Amino acid sequence: MTNDLEKTPVTVLGLGAMGQALATAFLEAGHPTTVWNRSPGKGDELVARGAVRATGAGEAVRAAELVVVCVLDHDAVEAVLDSVADELPGRVLVNLTSDTPERARKTGAWAQERGIDYLDGSIMVPVDLIGQPPALIFYSGPRAAYDKREAALKALGGKPAHLGEDQGLAAVYDLALLDYFYGSISGLLHAYALAGADGVRAADLAPYLDTITAIMPSGVAEAAQHVDAGSHPGEAANLGMMASGVGHILEWAEHRGLDVSTLRSIKAVYDKAVALGHAADSWTRTIDVVRGDAGTARGDRVGQSL
Repeated sequence: MTNDLEKTPVTVLGLGAMGQALATAFLEAGHPTTVWNRSPGKGDELVARGAVRATGAGEAVRAAELVVVCVLDHDAVEAVLDSVADELPGRVLVNLTSDTPERARKTGAWAQERGIDYLDGSIMVPVDLIGQPPALIFYSGPRAAYDKREAALKALGGKPAHLGEDQGLAAVYDLALLDYFYGSISGLLHAYALAGADGVRAADLAPYLDTITAIMPSGVAEAAQHVDAGSHPGEAANLGMMASGVGHILEWAEHRGLDVSTLRSIKAVYDKAVALGHAADSWTRTIDVVRGDAGTARGDRVGQSL
């Protein structure tokens, strides 16, 4: 087999929008690229750019040393991989179909039983950023397998990150980051709705949101330190004060007839933390309630056990 410096032959299984972007990135980086899709009619543009279209999944796998799967869901992954299981040993298999950590580990166990080098991955950027320097892609699984094909995988983006041997880790990071993302964009739209209820256009509010956005990077890092340490000093902004602030938002949003289901949930978490005696702590203390720790910080327990 050739090595990465000689442009590793690659196969992409699945030609949805993301699969096509992955194949395009490999082609642009000079990798011989074979493509296959379960349903016909896709890949003409890739073939025109130099890709080889396989007539079957087995033929596609045999053509490459690095096999990348990007299909609709876990069921589709299972169907495709079961059909080519005998062809995969000796190659590095990378699954970039987003799913849960449990399913990633299940696929990892399936691969291990068959002697297949398997990496699970999660793509953290939209289609148009694939192959670009900002493209963050998580990988988890055998480090040796990742190291073997790292140079080829870097064709997909400038920020690859191998997270560890546990094949569920890429999905853990994926879901955690998306949890943050969806919560953030939901809050943004609620803010626009709240301002709009009093006649303020979203475009007029948007420039001032930069103030909030600008403090988030340092806030994220500081919150991580508090969470990991199980220590939540509240001198700068205590939980009692912030619970009151959430209450004001909730009151006005209800008055304006907005959906307040998310705000009520946030207020309930803050109120429970205050009721547990944490009003003087930082807002990060609410993680105890989220975890169901009944007022005892997980970080404290971890620290005591070390």
